[in-house]
Amino acid sequence: MIYFLAIYIPLDDRIQGILKIIALLVLLSRTARKAGKQLIKGVLDENALITISVIGACFVEKSTEGVMVITLYEIGKILEARAVSKTRKSISDLMNLKPEYANLKQGEEVKQVNPEEIQVGDIILVKTGEKIPLDGMVIKGEAEIDNSSLTGESKRIKIMEGTKVLSGGINVQGLFEMKVEKTYENSTVYQILNLVENATDKKAKTETFVAKAAKIYTPIVLGVALLVAIFMPVLVKDITYLESIYKAFIFLVISCPCSIAISVPLSYFSGIGKAAKRGILVKGSDYLDGIKDIGQIIFDKTGTITTGEFKVKSVNRLKDSYKQEEILNYFAMGESFSNHPIAKSILKEVKQEVDTRKVTNFEEIAGKGVQYNYEGKEIKIGNASFVGYPSPEQEMAQTTIFLKIGEEVAGSIVLTDEIKPGAKATIKKLKELGIKIKMFTGDKKEIAEAIANELKIEEVRAEMLPQHKYEELEKVLDSKIGNQKVAYVGDGINDSPVLARSDLGISMGGMGSSSAIEASDMVIMTDELEKILEAIQISKKTNQIIQQNLIFSIGVKILTLLLSLFGIADMWEAVFADVGTTLITIFNTLRILK
Repeated sequence: MIYFLAIYIPLDDRIQGILKIIALLVLLSRTARKAGKQLIKGVLDENALITISVIGACFVEKSTEGVMVITLYEIGKILEARAVSKTRKSISDLMNLKPEYANLKQGEEVKQVNPEEIQVGDIILVKTGEKIPLDGMVIKGEAEIDNSSLTGESKRIKIMEGTKVLSGGINVQGLFEMKVEKTYENSTVYQILNLVENATDKKAKTETFVAKAAKIYTPIVLGVALLVAIFMPVLVKDITYLESIYKAFIFLVISCPCSIAISVPLSYFSGIGKAAKRGILVKGSDYLDGIKDIGQIIFDKTGTITTGEFKVKSVNRLKDSYKQEEILNYFAMGESFSNHPIAKSILKEVKQEVDTRKVTNFEEIAGKGVQYNYEGKEIKIGNASFVGYPSPEQEMAQTTIFLKIGEEVAGSIVLTDEIKPGAKATIKKLKELGIKIKMFTGDKKEIAEAIANELKIEEVRAEMLPQHKYEELEKVLDSKIGNQKVAYVGDGINDSPVLARSDLGISMGGMGSSSAIEASDMVIMTDELEKILEAIQISKKTNQIIQQNLIFSIGVKILTLLLSLFGIADMWEAVFADVGTTLITIFNTLRILK
């Protein structure tokens, strides 16, 4: 605006000159600063080329063209800024994992203190609904613990005297005392927080194809311009050094990658927009560019490969005197009074309304199950040890709960965490693309291996805490081949460290925790694993379009540059050619959206 005021408003030549300089300084300041920072590092990039070109245009009295060059470039950077990755904000869910206090027991007195003040050997009390503040061992009481923040598994565990517990878990029901075995700085929850805070710093910055090309293109252009300025008078008769320098500056102005500066970020922006329409949120152009290079994908299990919700697999009779419908009805009567996830899953299986009018003395026992009386009979529903069933090994590879009527164990229900529809086909197609598949999970080994066998995943790690996943991921990253990217796909708070540390973190946006979403680079809003294949296709198509645009733009520029050296093309012809290529590359870029 300042520049055009200087041109079109009749002003004194000196004032016009000052306004032109101010306009150029304002437009060029950001690019010049970036160029200076890169030069200090010994890198010549497109920022240096733009800066020298614009200054050169002023020296050859082509300031209008110089303004056009920097204006086009800045428009391109504005577009790119919308597609570049955003700074991750603090992970709110993860910070909620941090315990605010601990109930320190001193004699008969209990007082709330900062967990950081607790020492090894201190006794603390954990009440219903509270977070476990430190790692230690239960010395009194029983409770039911939700460790989903640590392991990602929805199944709650029972703890009792002698059980080791980890910080970060939540006491869902019960009251217990524990002896602290680790200070807060060495606790599990502190390690998770620390891993996430440091993971992004360790993560290598993904370099796009264009950034790599610019490192080659810029030094070549500057080198040729220097050769033109020095040797043209020697090789061409009647050309003075002043004229050769003039032509060198014109050469630099013509060689400015204006069409590239617009078409490339627009390509990324279009790719990100296409992905968003398909329910895939990619947080930046560098991540979109990296998706096509995925060589390994590590999947979490619960909530990622599986639905994360229990479903009744089978209702089994263990006594012939009871019908299957009767067994299911006994289960339903007891679970009607419970809010446990397993109870809700069983009730979904019942097609009719459950009559609980004859149910009396209902009691829910943390970590074990429920019991009630019905028509004079004592009914127990729970794990094998609770009902006195002699085969607890049946629970190893699947979740099984039993029904005891009086003195007889009459039946059982097997629950499964169902594999997501399309997961098997997706993993098969990923393998066909040459991508290596692994699975890391906090679930039991037997369950993890059963899922892995069904999906034909050869490499699986089970019973992992967040720090174990992080350590294993580090090994995978250290052993990766060439430019191949390692992606991690997860959905829970416990996945946040590895999502942040992997080359490409992919989270589930529907069921996933906000901390996992914020720590990831790509979010699948529909939780459908098939979207990974779509993202790879979009990334490859975007990269293909960018390469086409680069080849076309650079080809036209080389032709124009050669014509300029022989005096056939001047500055305006070059700018016109550049605008033409820009329009053509923009139309080509729009094919990404189809």
